[in-house]
Amino acid sequence: MSIYFGTDGIRGIACRDLSTDIAQKLGNSLGQKKHCAKIVIGRDTRVSGSLLTSAFSVGAMLAGANVIDVGVVTTPCVALLTQKLNADYGVMVSASHNPPEYNGLKVFTSDGRKLNEREEAELEEFFSTPLICLKLGVLEYDKAAVKKYEEHLKSVTKLDFSGIKVALDCSNGASYKIAKKVFKELGATVFVTGCSGNGNKINEGCGSLHIENLQSLVKTSGADIGFAFDGDADRIIAVDRNLSVFDGDKLIYILAKYLKAKGELKNNTVVGTSHTNSGICRALEKNKINMIRTDIGDKYVIEAMENMNLSLGGEQSGHIILSTYTTTGDGVLTAIKLTEIVKECKKSLSELFDAKLYPQENRTYITNDRLRIINNESLSQEIKSMQNKLPLSARILVRASGTEPKIRIMVETTSDEDAVKYADELLSFMKKIDNH
Repeated sequence: MSIYFGTDGIRGIACRDLSTDIAQKLGNSLGQKKHCAKIVIGRDTRVSGSLLTSAFSVGAMLAGANVIDVGVVTTPCVALLTQKLNADYGVMVSASHNPPEYNGLKVFTSDGRKLNEREEAELEEFFSTPLICLKLGVLEYDKAAVKKYEEHLKSVTKLDFSGIKVALDCSNGASYKIAKKVFKELGATVFVTGCSGNGNKINEGCGSLHIENLQSLVKTSGADIGFAFDGDADRIIAVDRNLSVFDGDKLIYILAKYLKAKGELKNNTVVGTSHTNSGICRALEKNKINMIRTDIGDKYVIEAMENMNLSLGGEQSGHIILSTYTTTGDGVLTAIKLTEIVKECKKSLSELFDAKLYPQENRTYITNDRLRIINNESLSQEIKSMQNKLPLSARILVRASGTEPKIRIMVETTSDEDAVKYADELLSFMKKIDNH
């Protein structure tokens, strides 16, 4: 079991949970794993990004690795550039959707995929040993490398987006330059918000967790479609011209039907998670599309896709993987494909979405004592009692967040009232456990 790595890299409050020492150790570990390693590193706009990038680079160079700093770019950009620049590893300094005070370190292998749990554990073995100093590596800055990613994004569609109005909320994060530029070059009329690039405001009242910001922009601009990304742009939530919101579940359904019609949905199967709404599963079945579930976490989705040679998978949170074009979740790429669908089909997202969702309620309990609460026997008994009162098709999920001090609750059943009631009761029950 990993000590430092969570469900999506190493993450915590910068310079407290995630120290420069940890960043240095990670760099040194990668340098020890591969002789004269070549490492690409990028970051989002967070203020702590430069400091952690510098610390990582020092540790890596001490171990003989050569580091290429590509500046402020998205997570999927780092994954692609790791391949394009023939690097041994890629590292993204970002805490994704977390608040500005957080930061994180995500590691990609030479083929642009995230480390699996075995690889993370192997790296952590080096963390307990002193930093090794070999023949020193060098640091190179390549701010022009992002153009390779921008060209890749434009290559995923053959359509001219002229006549389409697109609204973008870039969460004051890594996509604040890239997304606007690419959509304009594809011919779209673009309206933006959350594009200051101010790392102190990353994810603050904007982006994929604050969709009302995008809805306001779509309404005032008259956009045909809008997209909100998180801090490192590996997530996407969409809004159509009616201001209806489309999370990852809904977008996967729309994408799956479109790809199947094009003959591009491999094995007529998509990958979701335990959180994916059961209504999506039923609707996919009606369209003769299979869906398999994994644990929550995009790396588990990607692993299942690779094992079964599939082309589409993702999470309700907005991580969507289109493996024909990329190795990881890519919000901007997904936005381009969705715009392609809307233009080609001449329909809004609401017109394209015909699935009936099950009532599902989500709650979050913030606590620094996640494991004690999750493992409490009385909580297990309470969940069993609730499950017995609900229909057999109902689902209750309680899990500790792998990236924040939170416990997440999901109740899915046939009744809106019951979903709300039991989600709230579970939240109250956790508070009682925590206060004892």
